[in-house]
Amino acid sequence: MSRPGPDRDFILLFMVMLTIAAGNTALQSVLPALGRSLQVPDSGVAAAFSVSALLWVLAAPFWARRSDRHGRRAMIVLGMAGFAVSLGLCGVFLMAGINGWISGSLAFLLFIGGRLIYGTFGAAAPPAVQALVAGRTSREERTKALTLLASAFGLGTILGPAIAPYLILGSLGSVQIGLAGPAFIFSAFGVAMVVTIYRMLPDDRGVAIGHHAAVSAYPSIGGQSSGASITAATAPTTEHIGYFDPRIRGWMIAGLVMGHAQAMTGQAIGFLVIDRLHLAPALALQPTGLVLIIGAGAALLAQWGIIPNLNLDPRRLVLIGLVFAAIGTALTGIATSLYGIALAYGLASLGFGFTRPGFTAGASLAVGAEGQGSVAGKVTSINGAAFVLGPSIGVGLYELYKPLPYLIASVALLAMLVFAWEQLRDSPAVPD
Repeated sequence: MSRPGPDRDFILLFMVMLTIAAGNTALQSVLPALGRSLQVPDSGVAAAFSVSALLWVLAAPFWARRSDRHGRRAMIVLGMAGFAVSLGLCGVFLMAGINGWISGSLAFLLFIGGRLIYGTFGAAAPPAVQALVAGRTSREERTKALTLLASAFGLGTILGPAIAPYLILGSLGSVQIGLAGPAFIFSAFGVAMVVTIYRMLPDDRGVAIGHHAAVSAYPSIGGQSSGASITAATAPTTEHIGYFDPRIRGWMIAGLVMGHAQAMTGQAIGFLVIDRLHLAPALALQPTGLVLIIGAGAALLAQWGIIPNLNLDPRRLVLIGLVFAAIGTALTGIATSLYGIALAYGLASLGFGFTRPGFTAGASLAVGAEGQGSVAGKVTSINGAAFVLGPSIGVGLYELYKPLPYLIASVALLAMLVFAWEQLRDSPAVPD
């Protein structure tokens, strides 16, 4: 991958990451409308993604280790096949519910079964992609290449909600596809990627890659890459660091609380748009997509545009981000117009765009070079854990009182602001 100009293999791997992120977030953006149209409880919709995220967190380390032994291409093909099969089955189950062949509750129960396939097998692809890129680049090129690769996840969080409203299909004869369209379209993309990767990416079984595969966080709305998986894929792990190690304990607590606040508010936003704007489910897709695009764009603006031009230490990044996120989440909870919701959610996402890199860098700088791989793995697992319970907690609170998840998130972030001011300290240690 060190040849001049665009590299075919890298472009293929970039497309794998982009397809996974865009497909998952596109489905997330239409599910609130689907759940309402099928008369499924909002908490049931959130449970579908919580279960999938849980299996991703559990399965990703297994597939990363297997990738080291059985080849990267095989794991990428397996992950994309899981992605395609899962979305295809989800589309069939949702279509059955839309056409009244089965009840809406049964359709969503089967839909959760389809998501189990994604959480179990989809997690195989990202670690193998990162390890393959790391193994084929020089030391000087590696970080830049992996950062560009990680940006595919960020772009996917924008692309998925942006195109989802245009993937709503009509009828095929007497069969109505409707809101199940994005699942079928992205399943077809997944099949095309499986065939392309199998035919065009060289088989690396038995080839020494030289870099271990590292777990990537669950691709979700609000789940932009923090860069920790890049460190985990490239840094040696010669010192094991525990979650409660005094050097990183405060950063781990901060990351867990901030991650849950982001997951809670992000998962409920589709329902908030429907209810606050008093829209029929089918008419809510474009407003929901707009809000999600602004949120993802604000987070990426912070990470790609603002932070690189500021000389801020991790503690200050977290403090600044907490202020913006606390204000933004509170305003989102009380906003009554599309403009107000989009602006407030964008402000909250801007804040989270500061906190996640701050949390990642602070934990990294707290230890020496020998512990970088271990700490990076802890950071990635904390980011992933937030999307296991966070969505269900957020939507459950929303069902009790619509502004509740946003107000609770705001209070938690303000409490974390006090905690961060008192407990978080920047370390003079600089990792290799």
